[in-house]
Amino acid sequence: MGTDSENWRSALEYDQWVALPVAGKRPPARYKHAAVVVDEKLYIVGGSRNGRYLSDVQAFDLKTLSWSTVSLSTKVDAENVNDSTLPEVFPAISGHSMIKWGNKVLLVGGHSRNASDNVTVRFIDLESHVCGVMEATGKVPVARGGQSVSLVASKLVMFGGEDKHRQLMNDVHVLDLETMTWNVVETIQTPPAPRFDHTSTVHANRYLQIFGGCTHSIFFNDLHVLDLETLEWSQPPIQGDLVSPRAGHAGVSIDEKWFIVGGGDNRNGALETLVMDMNKLVISVLTNVKGRHPLASEGLSVSSVFLDGDQYLVAFGGYNGKYSNEVFVMRPKPTDSKHPKIFQSPAAAAAAAAASVTAAYALAKSESLDFTNIGLKPKVDLSVEINVIKEEKKTLESTIKEVEAENSAMMEKLEDLKGAHVDLSKELHSVQNQLASERSRCDDLEAQIVDLQKKLSSMQSIEQQVQELRSQNSALEQDMELASTTQAQGSGGVWRWIAG
Repeated sequence: MGTDSENWRSALEYDQWVALPVAGKRPPARYKHAAVVVDEKLYIVGGSRNGRYLSDVQAFDLKTLSWSTVSLSTKVDAENVNDSTLPEVFPAISGHSMIKWGNKVLLVGGHSRNASDNVTVRFIDLESHVCGVMEATGKVPVARGGQSVSLVASKLVMFGGEDKHRQLMNDVHVLDLETMTWNVVETIQTPPAPRFDHTSTVHANRYLQIFGGCTHSIFFNDLHVLDLETLEWSQPPIQGDLVSPRAGHAGVSIDEKWFIVGGGDNRNGALETLVMDMNKLVISVLTNVKGRHPLASEGLSVSSVFLDGDQYLVAFGGYNGKYSNEVFVMRPKPTDSKHPKIFQSPAAAAAAAAASVTAAYALAKSESLDFTNIGLKPKVDLSVEINVIKEEKKTLESTIKEVEAENSAMMEKLEDLKGAHVDLSKELHSVQNQLASERSRCDDLEAQIVDLQKKLSSMQSIEQQVQELRSQNSALEQDMELASTTQAQGSGGVWRWIAG
């Protein structure tokens, strides 16, 4: 790609990650930091490395491709903001969220060594480099890290996370940035399972989408949607490519596209960069990286930036057995239109219907949240949309019936397999008993063979003794025969002498 920092964009292909040729010294490698792009600069705050929380603020200039450290001062009052002797209030922090708000960036939650009991909202003024704590009132949520925070108009919507006692949560809280007041959102229907290190975005200023994340032992690849008008949860099925469970991934939305990068399951990093069409709820693999690539990491960040008429994704950091401090960029291929006509299959239509359930309840308890006014679209007659959604509901119900029928058939097959398994288990037990009996017989036969071998050895000794006795008997018989012959000859000579 070359090293010319002014012309790096000219060699960049669509939908491909490329490492930028960074000039000068890089910041320490890290993960679980927070990042945001403001005025063509990527700001990195905090994070973790080798079990140690970081407190630095780094800025990467996407024009000059160089890093610089941002020195902060503490805000006590307007006259003392530059007093270098002021106590530091910006702590070493990890697992926090960062949102651009006016000329400031807001940092919400996160883990730190001296964490308070409740969520702290800090700010960094990017013009004066003053940092401080934004005092909030209302029902302030318990302190946590690994949560997701999304900006909707002038409100921050926070979901889930892990508190300092490692308790996982699935609650929803809203912070009104104009009044700095926290409220608890009382939702209906089934919420996502408690989790952390997930990612979230808001579609059409109305639908909060939660993807992935994990418990301390389970990793998710599910999608949950909260309608911020009806405060109703739904879990629409994801169409398209099969996505592996993951946590610690990063996401950023551009128009109707939600880009999801990295993550993993504590064993393997996710190699694919995903893109979800939020209109159709269809997810696809945009590109892949090789194993052990810095982008196949947990705890990385991804942001978007608009440079000279083109949109780019900017990724930084992460951990996959090795900490990273590289900067990667991608230029997503633009769509033909920001609002293309949607052609949906019945399944995709049913999925979209599940994600866009209209108001059916009068929620008096949610008046203080006033989410009905956060949309940017003018009020319109919803009767046509309601009729369309009713038809989509029928399609969804039909799909559900088909799935239930398939499940029933699968359950019958499962029962048959269970019966066959029981029969095979019985047969196996019988064969094992037979083998045990045969093994016992073999042991008895081996003992008899040993006994016979001993007897045979004894018989061979007896046979040798018999042979010796036979030899002795034969010699004795020969001696007796010889003696008899000699006696006979002696007797005949005497009688011949008398007679003569």
